[in-house]
Amino acid sequence: MQRGPPARRATAPRNAAHRPVPETPHTLPPRAAAGAPDGIPALKLHSSDPSNALNTFTAYGDGYIEINKVRYEQSLLVMPEGAVVPWDVARFEDLAPEHFARLLDLAPELVVFGSGNRLRFPHPRLTAVLAAQRIGVETMDIQAACRTYNILMAEGRKVAAALLIERD
Repeated sequence: MQRGPPARRATAPRNAAHRPVPETPHTLPPRAAAGAPDGIPALKLHSSDPSNALNTFTAYGDGYIEINKVRYEQSLLVMPEGAVVPWDVARFEDLAPEHFARLLDLAPELVVFGSGNRLRFPHPRLTAVLAAQRIGVETMDIQAACRTYNILMAEGRKVAAALLIERD
């Protein structure tokens, strides 16, 4: 008794692992756009629920951020719920421990510090008051801070954003 050829198993095409990933509407633009001031492109960040009552970053650009489509051109302290609070610091070099101590009243579990248009780390003595209360501080440029805050806020985390928008 002779059998026919073995049945073929269904498999993925051999080149499936080598296919390029298609671009989606969620693909972020390149970090620096041609012609953008200081190489920082304006970017819109949209919430899937426009009636969302949480403080959500909806855009940012050179010298400003938008929260729930309201434009701000000054340094801010932001929590998911409650008022957006002006942060009285105009330059990175002016940061003092008192600036970070203001975050204690907000009682966050984590602080995302946006250090301006470029990444600069504050001296540990500036954030020691937060570390003493076991509140983590993550430092990044302001664009990354806006995106990270939105993700953590969407996960239901009690995150605070301390955003430095430098003024001359």
